[in-house]
Amino acid sequence: QVQLVESGGGLVQPGGSLRLSCAASGITVSSTDTGWYRQGPRKQRELVAIITAGGISNYGDSVKGRFAISRDNAENTVYLQMNNLKPEDTAVYYCNTQFFGSDYWGKGTLVTVSS
Repeated sequence: QVQLVESGGGLVQPGGSLRLSCAASGITVSSTDTGWYRQGPRKQRELVAIITAGGISNYGDSVKGRFAISRDNAENTVYLQMNNLKPEDTAVYYCNTQFFGSDYWGKGTLVTVSS
């Protein structure tokens, strides 16, 4: 059974940093594409960053240069380092992967950027 568990969210001031973790079980993250998505208040879910099985990273335009996605194969975990956070980054952040044609999501972790 594939499970994704996000952690690391919280309250941070504008300009601050957070690192989110997505711990996977039932799947090897190095063998599939894994992404971070977010859904802010009254907004649609959007792609934040994705790392492919081959280690290629892609980012949404609003986070380029501020966020970095990485992967620890030994820990079977995908990370999202978020720097220079802005109030508009406030959202629930979700981890996602696909396996044999099925889509898997974690329950999300809330990030609030506010002074």
